[in-house]
Amino acid sequence: MYSTSDIKKNLKVKIDNAPWVVVEFLFVKPGKGTAFTRTKLKNMLTGQVVERNFRTGETFEPADVEHRSATLMYSEGDDFYFMDSETFEQAPISRDVLGDAANWLMENMPVEIHYYEGRPVSVDIPNHVEMEITYCEPGVKGDTATNATKAATMPTGATVQVPLFIEQGEVIRVDTRTSTYLGRVK
Repeated sequence: MYSTSDIKKNLKVKIDNAPWVVVEFLFVKPGKGTAFTRTKLKNMLTGQVVERNFRTGETFEPADVEHRSATLMYSEGDDFYFMDSETFEQAPISRDVLGDAANWLMENMPVEIHYYEGRPVSVDIPNHVEMEITYCEPGVKGDTATNATKAATMPTGATVQVPLFIEQGEVIRVDTRTSTYLGRVK
């Protein structure tokens, strides 16, 4: 059993017979009244995000979420086929389960798949990926008065705002959590 003092980011808990993951939390001690922990929770089955307060000392049970390492083999339509790193079994996971992670998945990418009661509920991808730009507008020489950016398209179809000096065909590093440009890869 977990108590409110155990709450931290990415903690998986079972509330109302559903698995939830802690997205954000804040310990609040008001001037009057008892202290509590304000949390933002995401339902691992539906993706619903809710805010919920827990009184100090309240307990809840851990979610029985299994973690397995896997590698993306290929994608076909809205299904992505992963191979388990231990058993070498292949399993399809739909784009709905992957969410925003689908924008950054490339073949042979290692991922962590979370299973709840035998079915995949979420996929963790690396925080940073390196991708080649497949398309972007050319930068105009006189447009450098401010931190101007332009849209660049990745091989997966995702778009990222990049500085004007970046050109098509260059390999860049992208933060997958925020979809932001981090720098060129040398």
